[in-house]
Amino acid sequence: MSDDPIRLVTIGRMLRRRWRLLAVLAVVGALVGYGASVLFPPRYTASASVLLPGQWEERELLTQAEIAASSAVVDRTAASLGWRDVSGEELRDRVSAEAADGNIIKISGTAENPERAQRLADRLAQQFVAFATRVAGGGTDPEAATGPDALRQQVRETNRRITDLAEAADPGRTVESVQARTSLEKLRTALEEAMKKLDQADPAAAKAGMVVMGPAARPTGEAPPTRTQLIGGGALLFFLLAVVGHLAAARVNRRPRTEPEIAAALGAPLLGTVDVPGERHPHRPEDRGPLARTRRFLGLDTRWDTPTPQRYADEAATRVRYRRVCARLRDQLPAPRRLLVVVPDGDAIARRAAGQLVAEAGRDPSPSASRSPIGKGCPRLRVVDVSVSRPIVPDRDTESGALVVLSAGNCTTAELTGVAEACADAGHEVVGVVVATTVRTRPTRSADHPPKDATPALAGRGRATGGSA
Repeated sequence: MSDDPIRLVTIGRMLRRRWRLLAVLAVVGALVGYGASVLFPPRYTASASVLLPGQWEERELLTQAEIAASSAVVDRTAASLGWRDVSGEELRDRVSAEAADGNIIKISGTAENPERAQRLADRLAQQFVAFATRVAGGGTDPEAATGPDALRQQVRETNRRITDLAEAADPGRTVESVQARTSLEKLRTALEEAMKKLDQADPAAAKAGMVVMGPAARPTGEAPPTRTQLIGGGALLFFLLAVVGHLAAARVNRRPRTEPEIAAALGAPLLGTVDVPGERHPHRPEDRGPLARTRRFLGLDTRWDTPTPQRYADEAATRVRYRRVCARLRDQLPAPRRLLVVVPDGDAIARRAAGQLVAEAGRDPSPSASRSPIGKGCPRLRVVDVSVSRPIVPDRDTESGALVVLSAGNCTTAELTGVAEACADAGHEVVGVVVATTVRTRPTRSADHPPKDATPALAGRGRATGGSA
């Protein structure tokens, strides 16, 4: 798993085997989201729009949006509202402004109820227009305020003087008078064009036309995130974290899963792979507490990242695998002897496989059974459970050797190495490794309904008797 890419079949297997745990974690996330919605009361947001007439560039609109949400405008708004429970600094976190299409500045305010949100947005828009107009008009300096008007008055006086000079000149009698009148008309035209450009470029004239486009609409729903969004977001977040956690744990898992890797970690030859029907086995006494029942309910007592078990063929095919392991074990040893069957503690699949292997070795029909000093061709086996955290194997007494039986992906390489070292420390040579795999069993047929193609025992006996006759 650690070297393979994560595929959809892996995610599907995890959802199928750990759906209860994922559902519980999603419920916990929903409860956390509900708790967050209780701690943070609902808020309401209202928006008011301000129209900026004339030609505006994008950067200028962004500047006006920054001004609308600046501390100067917000402080004036807080002073005009007179809310004692909200200071100007807190109010800055509740307002925002953005430039919309069509030279519109959208100003938004957030409050605890719809009425206060509407009032805050309207007052923000009014204070923004007043502040922008005052800044565009040059502030409170009287000379700066009257400067453009005085300039226009001087232009009007100059036009009047030009008219008087043109009328006083000798109209059309001399060449000099015609040239003077022409020069005066050109001067008048230049003054008019300059005054027109001055009016167009006057920022006060453009910004003085800012208009608040009606009162803000009273909000009818909560501002996001709402309670429903917090509950759904919490459930989704916990669910995704659980999925990512499962995939990350499987990704970094370095437990050997193939037979050659397991045999290499134990330093012993692989004798074969045996099948164990995936039937529910009785739980041990130490697995009957509340914590164990909770683990079984959530599916934590079984691994989710193992491949889907193959279908169980039949008992005869399963016994063939066990007999072949016994034959290889008999050929591996120079003479029949007693062996320990070492099973990692907690590996229920390997424990069942070891019991079946012991039973099969006891009825070994080997031709060399009559010549064996023990009475059977296959060595006598005794099963012992060994803790992988602190492995301790019984000392060498009547047994002289160890056979390790385990399931794939249940122990790390370091744990398997520790088991092999514990066997060597007790004077046992690891003569072989047997890997147990789970297979799916077929539905059990009722005794009252035999298969259609089954031959009745009495009929078969009658045919056999008739044939012998």
